[in-house]
Amino acid sequence: MARETLTVAALQWGASLDPAANRAALADVPDAASAAELVVLPEAFARDFGPVTEPLAPYAEEQGGAFDDALSGVADGACTVVAGMFERSDDEVRPFNTLLVRGGATAAYRKIHLYDSFGYRESDRLSAGDWAPVVVDVAGWKVGVLTCYDLRFPELARDLVAAGAEVLVVPAAWLPGRTPEEHDRKVDHWRTLARARAIENVSYVVAVGQPAPRYTGRSLVVDPYGAVVAEAGAEAAELLATLERGVLDEARSTNPSLTNRVH
Repeated sequence: MARETLTVAALQWGASLDPAANRAALADVPDAASAAELVVLPEAFARDFGPVTEPLAPYAEEQGGAFDDALSGVADGACTVVAGMFERSDDEVRPFNTLLVRGGATAAYRKIHLYDSFGYRESDRLSAGDWAPVVVDVAGWKVGVLTCYDLRFPELARDLVAAGAEVLVVPAAWLPGRTPEEHDRKVDHWRTLARARAIENVSYVVAVGQPAPRYTGRSLVVDPYGAVVAEAGAEAAELLATLERGVLDEARSTNPSLTNRVH
């Protein structure tokens, strides 16, 4: 049954290089997001990416492993939690960059678009997932998931919405620029792309990054008109926002671009 509201917590927390410490940090989720029905943590929360020359396979886990157990332990039937990990693959060198969805809804999404951009080569360290858009039911809302660099590819967001998504959730570890000018540009891209995905898909967007100094922070919640309804700064933070079905329905009625689209 469709619910009139969905309370979302965006936890802009940094992941360390110590998987045990990151698992322990999950114990703080219930207090930080006690009112939320959907809790979103960043990409790679089980263990940070670390130096770009460092292999990630030693830190990869199976679904059902220690991080999955810890994440499932803080979720329950009334709350769904999303967080990123490195998942073992058939390639012994390059694991998947995976989002786990646990609690009221259960799913996993393997990042499709790897960050081979701005001088980085994520594909040297990670394997891409197959094209398999993931949409889950969270408290009567349809929620689609994508990861960081996926935000730059409108086709995935559109496929998620075609599968029924009303909310697009984007855990990320959005890297800053190497110069002040590039940094400002990267932050502008993050905000602009999140708003663009909301506007073109007439959907809510919940984009949650890791904080400065390693990443840009600036997590935000965007409504289906493209208005930013909550936004963090660069440092560690928690955002709480209430998504309203009335706003979604009104936006899709006012701007019926999803039905006006010519295939």
